[in-house]
Amino acid sequence: MADSDQIRIARAREALEGLSVGDAFGELFIRVGSYRAASYIQYRQTPLAMGWMWTDDTNMALSIYQELRQHGAIDQDRLAQSFAAHFEPTRGYGAGAIRLLMNIRQGAPWRQSARTMFGGQGSYGNGGAMRIAPLGAYFADDLTQCADQARLATEVTHAHPEGVAGGVAVALAAAVATRLRGEPTPDRRTFLDLILPHVPESIVREKIRHARELALDASMQLAASVLGNGGQISAQDTVGYCVWCAGEQLANYEEALWLTASAGGDVDTNCAIVGGIVAAHIGMDGIPQSSRDAREPLPNWAL
Repeated sequence: MADSDQIRIARAREALEGLSVGDAFGELFIRVGSYRAASYIQYRQTPLAMGWMWTDDTNMALSIYQELRQHGAIDQDRLAQSFAAHFEPTRGYGAGAIRLLMNIRQGAPWRQSARTMFGGQGSYGNGGAMRIAPLGAYFADDLTQCADQARLATEVTHAHPEGVAGGVAVALAAAVATRLRGEPTPDRRTFLDLILPHVPESIVREKIRHARELALDASMQLAASVLGNGGQISAQDTVGYCVWCAGEQLANYEEALWLTASAGGDVDTNCAIVGGIVAAHIGMDGIPQSSRDAREPLPNWAL
């Protein structure tokens, strides 16, 4: 039996908090540059006198959360309009996303616009994955529905099968993390075993399989070298590493973010993905209050 809307939206809000705090935490290290970021991360320090500002990752997740809170399911036309209406170029959107959302804002059909990106192949970027954890937490009681709804939410901007697979995989990871609440925290292999059967055949799925097969004592350096660190801004080189990090530190939000950030790459997006998954497992109380206080407030329009 499906959980009540009230229970579902409470879970989605917790994942949204985890995603947004992770996003803002990771963005700190993007702003100082990779050389300085490595030193801060080595000593577990955040750059002083810098506000924790969330990025496009959170801004688009807010539209998904609003859609679920108000309607309980994804309507692609409505979601496309929300993405376009709340688009803020200063939040760090990629060039492709800027063009797409400006086109939609100006009246272009989103299906046509998404499918014509990148020479007609559609985007396989990590933007579908970065925003999807609240949806996974919302539909945690039905993994089939979770995958279907994640596909709908991702297709609005990512027409390429790999981009869609990335969104579906992260939603499933958040859903499985939610389902494991109250149980002994599994090791990474057990966690990924629960996700893999539902992920579409894709390079993304193969990367998750590689993440599952790495030794239980594998280092971050080895994981990033095999799986990627988001430096290519693609689902293929982002999602595998992120689910590896989440599986390594599923019960510890703070450690999960430091582990994720230590590989560099697309740090804000990686931390948004991992933060959303881990928060779906441990709930609001597992996110340090100091980090939540440091993060820029979320806007009222979505909450």
